[in-house]
Amino acid sequence: MNTKNIILGLMAILLMVSSCADFLDQGPQTALSREQAFQDVEKLDKVITGLYNRWRETRKDRGGFIFSLGTDETQQGAYQVRTEAQQASLDKYDATLTAGNNALTGQWNSRWPVIVDAATAIISLEGNTLGDAQREMLLGEACFIRAAVTFEISQYWGEIPVLDLEKTAEYGTTRQPLPVVYDFIIHDLERAIQYLPEDQSDKRRATKSVAQALLGKVYLYAPEASGLRDYAKARDQFATVINSGKYQLVPNVASLWDPNNPNPVESIFSFQFSNVWPDNNQCQWQTGSRSLANLNQYAYTGGYDLLLPTAYCYRDAADGGLWEEGDARKDASIRYDFIYNGQTPEISAGFGGDELDPHIKKYEDIRLDGTQSFWYSGKNIYYLRYADILLCYAECLNELGSTGEAVTTVNTVRARAWGGSLPADKQWNAGMGQEEFRTKIMDERMRELCFEGWRRMDLIRSGKFRELILARNKWASEANAIQDYHRRYPIPLDEIKQNDEIDEEDQNEGYSNQ
Repeated sequence: MNTKNIILGLMAILLMVSSCADFLDQGPQTALSREQAFQDVEKLDKVITGLYNRWRETRKDRGGFIFSLGTDETQQGAYQVRTEAQQASLDKYDATLTAGNNALTGQWNSRWPVIVDAATAIISLEGNTLGDAQREMLLGEACFIRAAVTFEISQYWGEIPVLDLEKTAEYGTTRQPLPVVYDFIIHDLERAIQYLPEDQSDKRRATKSVAQALLGKVYLYAPEASGLRDYAKARDQFATVINSGKYQLVPNVASLWDPNNPNPVESIFSFQFSNVWPDNNQCQWQTGSRSLANLNQYAYTGGYDLLLPTAYCYRDAADGGLWEEGDARKDASIRYDFIYNGQTPEISAGFGGDELDPHIKKYEDIRLDGTQSFWYSGKNIYYLRYADILLCYAECLNELGSTGEAVTTVNTVRARAWGGSLPADKQWNAGMGQEEFRTKIMDERMRELCFEGWRRMDLIRSGKFRELILARNKWASEANAIQDYHRRYPIPLDEIKQNDEIDEEDQNEGYSNQ
């Protein structure tokens, strides 16, 4: 993805849709047509709907799990590691993890067009929304989407170009310092909060609370080098969401993964899918068991082992793992039983031997059972949910010296995992110290949010990236190559070759441009 060409193209669009009336009268018909198109609210609405769909596409199929590989929570299946060297490097952190890695290049390239589309919509709407509530809402949605995707790219690649056409002369197409990137993200979210509605009947679309929740996450997750990590501001945004009364924990944690209850009261924002192509997500295809797929192609638990829980993630605490006795999240999240319709699948020779190790359960779609291939899995995918916001809020409280209140908040989330009544021996002690809380919250976030896409970011911001991955990820441990610099991915070689404002010297530390 050539970022320079993107920005030059957007400058041309800016001239078309933002110029004065005289220019439009005299300019080419294509410019006038585009201006007219962006005067049409119905067409603008379709543009924004398309933005959500483009963003949603990054969460589908294999690509939707690339950033989950190589953590202490998940790792690739053995057959995947043996047959996909570039992909395997995302767990091994070995010499194949370079700027030429196609798996990572695909993720970089799939996200920039979403930012481009959002930037185009913003250009078209800015200065043209005053007094028009629907246009202001659309501007808020475009700002939210641009912020969300920019945030994700920066979390994984660090300094990145900023698509702010008002500052093109200043920024160009080079990588911008983290303070600039995160100030840009925050500004977009502040505008989203200003313009987004309180509610939307269309669950595909964001509301004010969604932007507030994400802004809280940005303040919490912003790299310290950005100067914008701010626990007090994050706490305040989370508190606003919590005090809104719009969301609550569902009583039964397993019901969060019921495909027949796709948008429970705990969902703040979810990517909406169905079992019908092209709205299916193929997630089960990547997370299910190859042995079950070989047994029956219509077994809803089948798949091809792209992403498996690490041993730490699926084992009990008594065996050196994560799970405490009685925690309902364990069986809601991880499949241990592979008997299907009375049949026990076999491990086929040559596939690695871990096809019947514990697998991810959250994306199983029972609606398909016996009638459709698991490729048609189409459960919604959570982006922001209330339990996550409560745990983030608790972290902020702890960092601000209110550890007792933080413990009370975490115990609220834990109580749900024990059916609403938390046993005395499972309650966190309100007298624990700040550092103990920091250690324990990392495990609690894994219990609650495993396989939902936040773990790599959690490891990066906590400073535990190398330590925990090396200790818990089988492939990283065997290769013993992971370094601290791996918390960032390499800037793709295609970008370096095509963008003359990003060269080899601009590459992230530790990587070769191969």
